[in-house]
Amino acid sequence: MERKESLGPHPDHLEHLDRQLVDELAQVARETIRDELREQTRRQRRKATLYAASGAVALYAGAAVALAVGLALDIPLPGWTAALITAVVLGAVAYALRGAARPGHGAAGERPAAPARVHGGTPPAGPPGGLGTPYPPLPPEAPHVPAPGQAPGRDDIDPEGPHHRA
Repeated sequence: MERKESLGPHPDHLEHLDRQLVDELAQVARETIRDELREQTRRQRRKATLYAASGAVALYAGAAVALAVGLALDIPLPGWTAALITAVVLGAVAYALRGAARPGHGAAGERPAAPARVHGGTPPAGPPGGLGTPYPPLPPEAPHVPAPGQAPGRDDIDPEGPHHRA
């Protein structure tokens, strides 16, 4: 008995080769991506290590400067006074740096101005992050509303407001 093979677009033996080719291409792509990510990770790890070492050395340099300031102040003053002055100066610098690092704030200690008038009398306490009031303040006076059945006058239309067409 003769067996007829279908001569369609992909005979059975070519379909097997297609799957094998796709699998090999996928494997090569995975390996290439894995190697590239490994190389990028290695570079980033080296950069992070250098930054960490730089920070540690800067910390020790700052400690040496603080020691030098304390020893210089120790010449005209008693030791405990020199150490106290040095600690206060370092604390003020740390506070100023912390204030400068906070997002949305200018110099250390500056806060946004409180709104002149809010609904309910006094403004509520801001959120713990200090990002302002939870809702906007009210306008100083109520807007003019025309009487029912009366069309708004030319001065009553806000050119900046939304425009709706029926």
